[in-house]
Parts: sequence; structure tokens; C-alpha cells
Amino acid sequence: MAAFSHSILNHIYMSASSSNFPSGPLVNIAPDRATMGYRAAVHVVQVLQTTLARQATARVMFACAPSQNEFLAELATLSAGVIDWSHITAFHMDEYAVLPATHPASFRHYLSHHFLTRLPRPPTFEPIAGEAPDPAAECARYARLLDTAPFDLICLGIGENGHIAFNDPPVVDFADVQSVKLVQLDQACRQQQVNDGCFANLATVPSRALTVTIPVFLRAHRLSIVAPGLRKAAAVRATLRDPISTACPATILRTHEQALLFLDRDSAAELGESDPFR
Repeated sequence: MAAFSHSILNHIYMSASSSNFPSGPLVNIAPDRATMGYRAAVHVVQVLQTTLARQATARVMFACAPSQNEFLAELATLSAGVIDWSHITAFHMDEYAVLPATHPASFRHYLSHHFLTRLPRPPTFEPIAGEAPDPAAECARYARLLDTAPFDLICLGIGENGHIAFNDPPVVDFADVQSVKLVQLDQACRQQQVNDGCFANLATVPSRALTVTIPVFLRAHRLSIVAPGLRKAAAVRATLRDPISTACPATILRTHEQALLFLDRDSAAELGESDPFR
């Protein structure tokens, strides 16, 4: 299978420490969302190539949100003829507690529409049944799938309130004993869903969701984080510069040794950094 040139990969990887960040993931700042999505997709294809070269199968988890649109579109294109997705099992990290998979705002619907159906040989997909009549039982069922082995790669985002998946500040626990749990969504999180165009107004946004918890992310071998847009700028700044605390759940990403954060110029606006690859 084809591989990307060293020149392209060298343009992807830069050290956060060389960019005056106190600690944390490697950071790549692109001039726009399209370039950010391309760079993130190149990185993920490279990670999957390396993983599948040393083992027969891989486990990958995806975020499902409009912030991932450019990345997932590029990933579907760049992985064609390079990655055999039939050797991969795909998961997602959260789902509203009341929506069926057919609802346009369901994260199962999002991942299927934006990614899975664009692949010639899609991966095995393990969905969260948000509409399950017993949410606790569904959390336990999905947790058993997650706990089989650490993930080879998790592709995630950062919320406007700094959340990872639906681990909002009021409910996040960095040492959670549950791998999946039912949570109450805070207002900032629910407002983001309106801002993203997923719901018409706050009243229509579900108030509860099932979410994968922080320890699952920390156990993953690699994290690829995509966080574009001006509305993410404050959360990105907090993620990289504030003390690690539940006030901004994404600060915990600074403890992961194999994390790469992809930003565009807007989401990096409060960092005082520029794209070194323009």
C-alpha cells in the first residue's frame, strides 16, 4: 500500500514545546479548516498504516460533530487504496439518551453519513444505542466492548466548554471507574449543539447522553485531536495553558504521551502562534 512522503509528514509534525506551550500534545496549526482536515487525515492514515503493519486488526474511535467534517472527508479520500477498513473496528464516543439512529442529529447517523458509507469496504461498526430503554444496561454493554483492549487510535475533538466527548466540567471524572456512563449535559454543551446547527434551539437539544469516560481516552495508544473554529479558541487556549483540572476537561490531554492536536488559524487565535508551514 502507498505511503506518504517524508516531506508531507514533516509538515504535519511539530513539537508543542518549540511553540512555547508549557506541556502537552504536539500541535499543528493550519491556515484554514480544509488544510487542518487534510493534515489530520494524513496523520491518521499514517498511524493506521503503521498499526496494521504490525498487527492484523485495529480498534479506532471517532468523534461525531461538524468540527470533524473536513477531517473525515479527507480521511475517506486519502485512505482509499491505502487502508483496508475491513480490518478495523470503529466505535464512537457518545450518543444522546433519547435519539434513534435514524435521527439526523444522532451521532450514529452522523458517522454513517459523513464517513462509513463513503468507504468501499467499511469497518465493523459498534454503535451506542442511545434510545435503549435501560441506559445503565447499555452503558455496561458498551463498556464491555471498550474494555476488551486499549484503543489503537482515538480521533476526538474539544468542546466549546472544554469537554471531551460529553464529559462536561460538572460531570467529568479523570479517574472514572465506569468506561461509559449516563450524564446530564450542561447548558454550554447543549448551546454548542445549537451553534453547530444540529438543533434549532436549546429546548430541542436532549438533556442527557451516554458518554465514554476519560480513562478510556488516556489508555488509548494514540490520540488525534481536531478542534477548528473561533468558538473553540478559548477552550484550546485553556487546554494548552491552564492548570490541569476538571474546569477544562481537555487539559487532561496534556498527560498523554502520544497526542497530536490539529488547529486552524481561528481556533489558535488566543495562543499567539502562527502556522509555521505557510
